[in-house]
Amino acid sequence: MTGSSSANLGRAAGCAEGESGRSGVRVLFFGTQESGNRLRQPGTWASTTTPRVADTVASGYAQQWAAGFAECRGSNTAILALGVNNKSDGGVGGAAAGARWAALVSSADSAISAAGVTVTAAVDAEPGWSNPAWARGWLDAFTDANSRTLYAVNSADGCPTYGSTSTTCNNGWTVADVHYVSTGAASTVRAIPQIYRTDGIQARQWSRISSWGARGSAGPVRFAGAFSQRTACQQRGCTNTDNTPAAAWTQLYNELNAHSETAVDSLPYSTDVRWP
Repeated sequence: MTGSSSANLGRAAGCAEGESGRSGVRVLFFGTQESGNRLRQPGTWASTTTPRVADTVASGYAQQWAAGFAECRGSNTAILALGVNNKSDGGVGGAAAGARWAALVSSADSAISAAGVTVTAAVDAEPGWSNPAWARGWLDAFTDANSRTLYAVNSADGCPTYGSTSTTCNNGWTVADVHYVSTGAASTVRAIPQIYRTDGIQARQWSRISSWGARGSAGPVRFAGAFSQRTACQQRGCTNTDNTPAAAWTQLYNELNAHSETAVDSLPYSTDVRWP
């Protein structure tokens, strides 16, 4: 994506969200950070021959998105979270990547003065995409350098469900690792976990993670909402992972409130993902 095409797409996407009349978090995911301050498209790996762009393109896109939203909105507002993932195949260490993203988000915020738009950050941290040390390093570096809210739109691949005594997740991760990158790294981290599956297993995994923190010294997960992929499934197809936003939110809210140590007073956001 070039700078000019990014600007056009960003402005149109922001305007469409402004016209929706809905307030809340909007997460823009820009994919994987690579060496040389480059970005690789979401859904790709190092071997993918997709074009790379300078990470400053993300800032330009965000600026145009905010301008489009401000032009087309009514009284609705947006929390615009600029996000990347924890894929560690980009030739850059977790700490360096987190520090770079913290600086880029700050730069984008300084450049955006659009009415009704607040700029913050997001991360999609998944056990299958890096070792836990890489992801922890990213969170530590980001939160050390940037005090904005960081929305953790994470998965809990292979983690146990509520009631299990296991603490093992996929790829060498533990429940403690998932909790850390979703809440424990800093008080500014808020979890909007992936609740894609229609059978509710993911909600039960997250109640286990929150229960682990609540029963120890780390504290329960600070949930801000639930993340679904119904629209993305309609675009590209999927099986049993096409929860609607309402279904994902309900699964998580009901599961958390089924246990006293994980109960929440509110779950503010219901968010769905789509491909551009």
